[in-house]
Amino acid sequence: MTSSARPRLAWFGDDFTGSAAVMEVLAFAGLSAVLFSDVPSPALARRFAKSDALGIASTARSHGPEWMAANLPEPLAWLDATGADILHYKICSTFDSSQTAGNIGRAIEIALDVRASQAVPLVTAAPQMRRYQSFGHLYAGVFEGVFRLDRHPVMARHPVTPMDEADLLRHLARQTDLPSALIDLEALWSGAARQALDDAIAAGARIISLDDMEPASEQSVGQLIWENRDRLRLVVGSQGLEYALVRHWQETGEIAPPPPAKGAGAVDQIAAISGSVSPSTARQIAWSAANGFDIIAFDAASVVGDDAGIETEIARATAAALSAVETGASILVTSAAGPDDPRVAAFITALSTSSVDFETANARIGKALGRVLDRVLQQSGLRRAVISGGDTSGHGMRVLGIEALTALAPTIPGAALCLGHSEGRHDGLQIALKGGQMGSEDFFGWIREGGGPR
Repeated sequence: MTSSARPRLAWFGDDFTGSAAVMEVLAFAGLSAVLFSDVPSPALARRFAKSDALGIASTARSHGPEWMAANLPEPLAWLDATGADILHYKICSTFDSSQTAGNIGRAIEIALDVRASQAVPLVTAAPQMRRYQSFGHLYAGVFEGVFRLDRHPVMARHPVTPMDEADLLRHLARQTDLPSALIDLEALWSGAARQALDDAIAAGARIISLDDMEPASEQSVGQLIWENRDRLRLVVGSQGLEYALVRHWQETGEIAPPPPAKGAGAVDQIAAISGSVSPSTARQIAWSAANGFDIIAFDAASVVGDDAGIETEIARATAAALSAVETGASILVTSAAGPDDPRVAAFITALSTSSVDFETANARIGKALGRVLDRVLQQSGLRRAVISGGDTSGHGMRVLGIEALTALAPTIPGAALCLGHSEGRHDGLQIALKGGQMGSEDFFGWIREGGGPR
């Protein structure tokens, strides 16, 4: 379609993998979308000035409210100034948040200071990713099946934001005093959503959670938000928002049917890093080890020591990875293979006896793995990579110096193969960013094959 003078949508992501997932939904629907790694320079912004949608990625999910207050207003204001119809604060589809890490309530308060909105829709579910919301409660799928969030095998034991409440508005009430309301499946299915919205706003609700289970409720969500975009100018949610909007736009003929998806072609070798402790990632690591990848163990406990110790571990892991590349293998450098990996316990023990806090240590792991990947790519000449783990992706991307991403080839929803844009050494790098609990068991192999439909 022809781009308008202003974008339809601008989004700010609280982690890099989720930010890229928004871009892929829009791009594979035929819209032009670009994700920046920070507020872009004027020259970079001009390069993508005619995009239908613009996004900025961050690491907000791993930071506390004070960091958010200091670091969110500038990028949000830049996105608001684009004049986009909707400003989307992107959160994880498993609602990763707490009072002290990735506080969604505080983010909403900050975003409302930047862009006024009569109410803020909350669209967390994304059925395409097996994330479902029913009567206010969130469910998420993994290899073993679909679980309510507080009984989820990954999220209920998440090391930073464990979920003990599946009712999202109850969980959010721990983070903000803003009044809230729910528009449930009955209202969405019966055609009463608009009246429910009017009633909620009249009653003083500032945050309005929306159920989303399947095509009918998803289309209703998209229609409700788009037709009320003059008063719902700020939206919080996962890429489920974009799925809902795209479904509405396609059903009304506002955008054409999407073009056929294609892969990027196979390569012999790729380089990957993983800072995830998810059981899902552990299964992907095991598959990779049996299918042409050398698994290089990175000692996460090293990051709570002195700079010399960190440098030594980075150099050791890099050398091991480069040796594996010379044998013809793809490489996957991991800080853990699931929550029961002994390295996790060793890291926790080292952290407990040090003066380093968890947030700092977590960032150091991501940056260290990013430096390993940076060196491997530079010295090996490999041009396709994967970063696994939401926090790791943010810190790793910053190390690589990639300033923008555009979608290249689909895989599973939320983890496309992308093209990196930069004025530096990794311009044109093909890279996929994957959340820890996301992806097929053979995900790393799928990226090696170039992604594309199956």
